[in-house]
Amino acid sequence: MYRGRPFFWGLHMTDDLAALAATTEAEIAAATDPRALDAVRVAALGKSGAVTALLKGLGALAPDARRERGAALNVLKTRIEAALDARRLVLDEAALNARLAAERQDMSLPAPPIATGAIHPINRTIEELTAIFGAMGFAVVEGPDIEGDWYNFAALNIPDHHPARQDQDTFYMPGSGPDGRPMVLRTQTSPLQIRTMIAQEPPIRIIAPGRTYRADHDATHSPMFHQVEGLVIDRDITLGHLKGCLTDFLRAFFGIADLPVRFRSSYFPFTEPSMEVDIGWNRKSGELGAGGDWLEILGSGMVHPRVLANCGLDPREWQGFAFGMGIERITMLKHGIPDLRPFFEGDVRWLKHYGSNPLSPANLHEGV
Repeated sequence: MYRGRPFFWGLHMTDDLAALAATTEAEIAAATDPRALDAVRVAALGKSGAVTALLKGLGALAPDARRERGAALNVLKTRIEAALDARRLVLDEAALNARLAAERQDMSLPAPPIATGAIHPINRTIEELTAIFGAMGFAVVEGPDIEGDWYNFAALNIPDHHPARQDQDTFYMPGSGPDGRPMVLRTQTSPLQIRTMIAQEPPIRIIAPGRTYRADHDATHSPMFHQVEGLVIDRDITLGHLKGCLTDFLRAFFGIADLPVRFRSSYFPFTEPSMEVDIGWNRKSGELGAGGDWLEILGSGMVHPRVLANCGLDPREWQGFAFGMGIERITMLKHGIPDLRPFFEGDVRWLKHYGSNPLSPANLHEGV
């Protein structure tokens, strides 16, 4: 409450102002929290408050009486505002002290445990891919996300009229590269196969995991996603090597020793012959390795002779196979994740549920 000289010391007031002063002062002193104090303020100084009503009635008085009455009301209003401010400071200080007392901590106690982080499912899948193919003798290669048209399309035997080159599928960068051809955000990690064949003498056995970009976005597609592609170049490589390699990988990755694997004839510009790879699953339950249904999982084939020639390799001497798959896709299938979008939304709850504890042996792949 207001402290110091009496609330209306030295002010000549009529009986009604003196009574209003005493009542308001008592209510201010009795307010125990900011809400109650604000109610007193509204009752006295609000649009329908007692002091406001008296000020509105000044117009009905004679000029001399209006001046005297108005001066008294202004002093009354000022004093009430000062008393409200003083009481508000007292209440705020009390509230702060109560909060500090409630939040007080014993600094001698041990710190509360901090939740450990989790490995993102994409990173975990890349680790598993690296471990499985590493056991087969594959090395990991990396390269730029912004590629030249030649590496991303032309060297892979993709003609100029191919739909993949159109703007609705590919992000083109402004300007052009050193060869005068357009620059693009790579639509696949296949350019790393081209770079490896140019820079490295066969035999070659590599996988290329990384980000790729395409102009597509819905529950099962993202404009940025991850792929892993593989390449083997050597003498006397056959389809049997390709089938054995991918069958062993899929059964190891999904942890199903007898997982059904099917190879279907298909078409890709950079392989000949080309094959889609399916795995067995149950369409109704979604269970992998069960039921009589098939689910397409990746694309593969023997490296096209033109692609070998584009990289300076003699197709009569060297043969090889290549394959590629979406990392998000196989991660969703393995862990039962229904929607692609949460992979990139940064929801800690989602990551806590689907992420892996880096220190838990149970999360390490059997082949690591």
